[in-house]
Amino acid sequence: MQKSVRYNEGHALYLAFLARKEGTKRGFLSKKTAEASRWHEKWFALYQNVLFYFEGEQSCRPAGMYLLEGCSCERTPAPPRAGAGPGGVRDALDKQYYFTVLFGHEGQKPLELCCEEEQDGKEWMEAIHQASYADILIEREVLMQKYIHLVQIVETEKIAANQLRHQLEDQDTEIERLKSEIIALNKTKERMRPYQSNQEDEDPDIKKIKKVQSFMRGWLCRRKWKTIVQDYICSPHAESMRKRNQIVFTMVEAESEYVHQLYILVNGFLRPLRMAASSKKPPISHDDVSSIFLNSETIMFLHEIFHQGLKARIANWPTLILADLFDILLPMLNIYQEFVRNHQYSLQVLANCKQNRDFDKLLKQYEANPACEGRMLETFLTYPMFQIPRYIITLHELLAHTPHEHVERKSLEFAKSKLEELSRVMHDEVSDTENIRKNLAIERMIVEGCDILLDTSQTFIRQGSLIQVPSVERGKLSKVRLGSLSLKKEGERQCFLFTKHFLICTRSSGGKLHLLKTGGVLSLIDCTLIEEPDASDDDSKGSGQVFGHLDFKIVVEPPDAASFTVVLLAPSRQEKAAWMSDISQCVDNIRCNGLMTIVFEENSKVTVPHMIKSDARLHKDDTDICFSKTLNSCKVPQIRYASVERLLERLTDLRFLSIDFLNTFLHTYRIFTTAAVVLGKLSDIYKRPFTSIPVRSLELFFATSQNNRGEHLVDGKSPRLCRKFSSPPPLAVSRTSSPVRARKLSLTSPLNSKIGALDLTTSSSPTTTTQSPAASPPPHTGQIPLDLSRALSSPEQSPGSVEENVDNPRMDLCNKLKRSIQKGFNNTERTCDKEFIIRRTATNRVLNVLRHWVSKHAQDFELNNELKMNVLNLLEEVLRDPDLLPQERKATANILRALSQDDQDDIHLKLEDIIQMTDCMKAECFQSLSAMELAEQITLLDHIIFRSIPYEEFLGQGWMKLDKNERTPYIMKTSQHFNDMSNLVASQIMNYADVSSRANAIEKWVAVADICRCLHNYNGVLEITSALNRSAIYRLKKTWAKVSKQTKALMDKLQKTVSSEGRFKNLRETLKNCNPPAVPYLGMYLTDLAFIEEGTPNFTEEGLVNFSKMRMISHIIREIRQFQQTSYRIDHQPKVTQYLLDKDLIIDEDTLYELSLKIEPRLPA
Repeated sequence: MQKSVRYNEGHALYLAFLARKEGTKRGFLSKKTAEASRWHEKWFALYQNVLFYFEGEQSCRPAGMYLLEGCSCERTPAPPRAGAGPGGVRDALDKQYYFTVLFGHEGQKPLELCCEEEQDGKEWMEAIHQASYADILIEREVLMQKYIHLVQIVETEKIAANQLRHQLEDQDTEIERLKSEIIALNKTKERMRPYQSNQEDEDPDIKKIKKVQSFMRGWLCRRKWKTIVQDYICSPHAESMRKRNQIVFTMVEAESEYVHQLYILVNGFLRPLRMAASSKKPPISHDDVSSIFLNSETIMFLHEIFHQGLKARIANWPTLILADLFDILLPMLNIYQEFVRNHQYSLQVLANCKQNRDFDKLLKQYEANPACEGRMLETFLTYPMFQIPRYIITLHELLAHTPHEHVERKSLEFAKSKLEELSRVMHDEVSDTENIRKNLAIERMIVEGCDILLDTSQTFIRQGSLIQVPSVERGKLSKVRLGSLSLKKEGERQCFLFTKHFLICTRSSGGKLHLLKTGGVLSLIDCTLIEEPDASDDDSKGSGQVFGHLDFKIVVEPPDAASFTVVLLAPSRQEKAAWMSDISQCVDNIRCNGLMTIVFEENSKVTVPHMIKSDARLHKDDTDICFSKTLNSCKVPQIRYASVERLLERLTDLRFLSIDFLNTFLHTYRIFTTAAVVLGKLSDIYKRPFTSIPVRSLELFFATSQNNRGEHLVDGKSPRLCRKFSSPPPLAVSRTSSPVRARKLSLTSPLNSKIGALDLTTSSSPTTTTQSPAASPPPHTGQIPLDLSRALSSPEQSPGSVEENVDNPRMDLCNKLKRSIQKGFNNTERTCDKEFIIRRTATNRVLNVLRHWVSKHAQDFELNNELKMNVLNLLEEVLRDPDLLPQERKATANILRALSQDDQDDIHLKLEDIIQMTDCMKAECFQSLSAMELAEQITLLDHIIFRSIPYEEFLGQGWMKLDKNERTPYIMKTSQHFNDMSNLVASQIMNYADVSSRANAIEKWVAVADICRCLHNYNGVLEITSALNRSAIYRLKKTWAKVSKQTKALMDKLQKTVSSEGRFKNLRETLKNCNPPAVPYLGMYLTDLAFIEEGTPNFTEEGLVNFSKMRMISHIIREIRQFQQTSYRIDHQPKVTQYLLDKDLIIDEDTLYELSLKIEPRLPA
C-alpha cells in the first residue's frame, strides 16, 4: 500500500470485485519480488486508476493494489540472468516484454512487470498510461497557463480602460472649457462686428501673433489645472481619503471572510450534527447541539445581510456611505451577548461530547472537509468572540482618517460609542460568569458533586495540595512524622478555598476528585482557624517540633453535629502563611458581612446590605470611579476604573475588605503607585483613623438597621452599660474622652483578629441617651472591668456552661459570634465605645493588610530595604501601644518575626549554586545517563528557574522591550534556558554519524519527555518536542524510518498535549487536572499577558486606573505563583546537571543544518 492513504478494507474489496468483473484490462503478468531476483506470476486487473493483483484468476481477495494516479510507465530491457539454465530457456526469457511503473510518491518503489507477448505488454502500458491521468494533467497545465495568460490580458485591459476613462474625463472637461470660450468669443465677435465691417483686413503678422497668444493661453490653463490636480493628489486630505478607502476595502474583505467562516460553521458542522442527532443511534443530543453552537446560525444570517449591504455600497463607488449600515446593524448585535456569555460553556459541552467515540469520529470526518483547511470546530466557535472588537478597531481607524467636517463623522462616532458600550457590557457578563464557570469546572471534577458550588455568591480564592494529619480522640495528633511516605501518599489532599466554604478532596489516578466523607465540606462560618498551637497544649508543642511548624488547625463546630478538628500541613512556611492569610481573610469577610447584613433590597436577585446600599460611593459612578455590574466577595460592585486615591480608600475601608480586591491590588499596585504611598496610607489609618477615613464611611459604619429593626431600649439601671458617646460618632479624638479606659474594658476578653471584625459592627443605637458628666465615672476612678464574654453570652446558657466557656475562651467566642449573626445583638453589645471600635478596627485593618502583604509578597521587601525598614518601624510602633489587645499584639509579633528573620525556610537550590557545584565535577556522557536521571534533573532545573521569577516581571510586557535583559532578567533567563535545552537535544542527536545511533538517541529523548510529562514538567516536554521538530532533525527521513512506531505514537501524544492550538487548550486542561508541583510552559502565560496589555490601556483618558485590567493580570499571576510555591522533592545530581548545563555541547542552528545536509543530502529534483 502507498503511504499517506486512508485504507478502507470494505471499499477496497468492492473495487476489487468490480475490477475482476468490469476491469479495463485483465490478465496474467509476472511481478518482480522484493529480492530483485525472482518473478512471480499474478493475475492483474485494472479498474479506473487502481491496479489489483490476485494470486490466481479464481481468487476473490486481492493480494495487493496500486494507485496509478500520477505514475509513468516505460519499457525496460530484459535483465541479465546469470545461471538461468540452458540456452533455450534463456532465449524464452529474453523474448518476454518487460516494463516498469514509476510512482510519483517519494519513497515508493517502482513496480516491475513482464508478459510473454509484446502486443499484450503494449496494451498493458497503454492502459496504465490512461489510468495515470497523465494526459489530463498535461491538459490541465496547458489550460492553467492559458488562464493565467487571459487573467494578465484582462488586468492589462482593465488598466488601459481606466487610463482611457481618465483621458475621456479630461477631454470632457477640456471640451466644456472650449465651449465656454467659443460662446464668449462669439459674444465678443457680435459686439465687435460693426467695427470690423469698417476696418480693412488685418495684417497676417497680427493674425499669427494672436494665434500664438491663443496657444499660450491654452497651454498656461492646462498647466495650471495639472498643477492643481497634482497638488491635491499629494495633499494630506487625498492621502487620508486613500487610507480611508483602503480601510473600507479591507473591512469588506474581512467581512466576506467572516461570513464564509460562519457558513462553514453552520453548514459544515451545525446542520449535519442536527441531522445526526435525529438519527436512530444519535451520537449527540439536540440539547448538546444547541449548547455547542448557541445562536451562531442567527449570527450568520445577520452578517450575510450586512455583507450584502457592504457589497452594494462598494458597487456605487466612489459614492461610499457606511454609517447607515451600522445604524441598522447596531440594534441587532445584542445577539452576541448570549454567544459570548455561554462560549466557555459551549466549549466544555463539546469537550464532554468528544468523550463519545462515535461523536469524535463523526466530528473528525467533518473537520477533514477541505473547506475547513485543517481547522477544528473549536476554532470556528471562537471567531464570533472577536467580531465586536474587530468592528471597534475598524471604526477607530476609519475615524482617524475621516475629516471632522465629513458627512459621516458623527454617525461613525455614534456607532463606535455604541459598540464600545456593548463590548463593556459583554466584558462584565463574561467576568460575572467567569467565577461561575470556574466553580462548575471544579464541581464537575468532583465525582459526588458539590451543591454549594452552584451558589453564584461563591467566589474561588485558591487551591493547592496539603497533607492532612490523621487524628484520634479529642483532637490529639497521632505521632506521625512529616517525612513518612505513607503520610505523604495517604494524607495528601487537594484543597479548594472559596469565600464561604473550604473543600478537602482526594484525587484518584484518573484525575477525578472525591470529597472526604467526614470533613470534606467545611462551612467557614462554623470554623475557627488556629494558626499556631497554644503554648499550654503539650501535644501541640510536640506537633510543632515534629512538623517544623508547618501545621495549622481548623476547629469546626457545626450547629447540628459534634465539633471536630482538621489538622493540615503546608509544604513550606511561605505557603502556610499564604493559606493562613486567605483563610483568615475569608472568615473575617463572611462574619463581618453576616453582622452588617441588616436590610436587603426587595425584588432583587442580589441581596445588598443596607449599609452598602446607603453609601452611594460604593456603587454609583463618579468622576474618579466607575463600577461594573459584577459583585465581589463582599457583595460590593467591582471597580472597573478608579483613581489611586479611591483605590487606597477602598483598601482601608473599615467596613469590609474583599479578598479578591486585596490580591489584585497587591499584585499590580506598582503599575499605578508606589509601595511608599501604600504604606503611608496604612500608617495614616493607624495613627489618625478619624481624619484619614471619609466622614460618610464613619457615619454608615455606625448605621443601624432600617426602621430600627431589632432595636432594644437601653436599661437605665445599668450604668456600666451606658456610654458617654452619642450618635453620630466623634470625628476626632477628644482629649477629654478616655480611650484608655475604653480599651481596658475589652482586655478581659481574649479577642483575636477575627473577633475584632465582630466589634466593628456592634455599635451603639441612635436612640442611646447621652448621660451627663456626673453620671459617667471619671477616668481615674477604679472600675470593675466589663467582662465582654459574659455580656455577650446567651441568657439561655446555664451557669456551668458559662464557666466552661470561660475556661475555653476561643470556643466561647465562636459560639457567641454565631449566635450574634443568627439572632442579632442585645443591648449590651450595642453600647460599645465607638472611639475604641474605630481604633481597634483601624489597627486590625492595617495588620490584616500587612500580614497579607508580608506573607504573600515577601519579594517586595527583599528588593526594597527602605520599605522593609519603614514597615518594621510601623510594627514596632504598634507594639509600643499599651492598649493593644493580646491577639493584636500576637499578630503584630508574627508579622515582625516573618519580616525580620532571614528566610530560614528557603532551603531550595538556586541555579547559581548548581553551576558552582558542577564546575569541579567530571563530565558525563549521554550514553551513561539514564532517561529517568535526565528527566528528573531537567525537571529540577526547570522548576528552579521558573520559581525564581519575581511576579513584578510579569507587569508591563518588559520581556518585549528593547531593555528586556535589564527589566526582566529572570524571564529572559527562563527563555534562554529553554532554548539551550532544546539546542542540547538537537545537538546530541546530530553528534552521531550512523543512522541507528541517531534513532536510539531520538527514542531516548522521547522517553525523557514522557517521564517529564509524568512529573508534570510540561516545559521540559516542550523543550524536547520542539527540538525534535526542528528542520535539521525533522528532515532526516532515514533516521526517522528507524524509529519505532511506539515512539512515534508517543511523540504524537506529547505534541498534542503541549500544542499551541486553541491557545494551548490541551495544556490548560491538563494543568487544571494535575496536582502541584508542576512546571507549566511560561510562554502560554506571557501570551495571555501580552494579549491583555495590548488590548487595554493601564489608564483611561481621564487618568483613572483600569482596575478591570489589573484584575485580569492578577488572576494570571496567581495561577503562575500557585505552581511556583510547590517544590519538587528531587535530589540534585551534579553529574547530570553538569551535562545539561554544558554549553560546549551545543551546536548553533546553521551548523546543525549543515550537518543535517551532510548526513542526508537533498534528493535530486
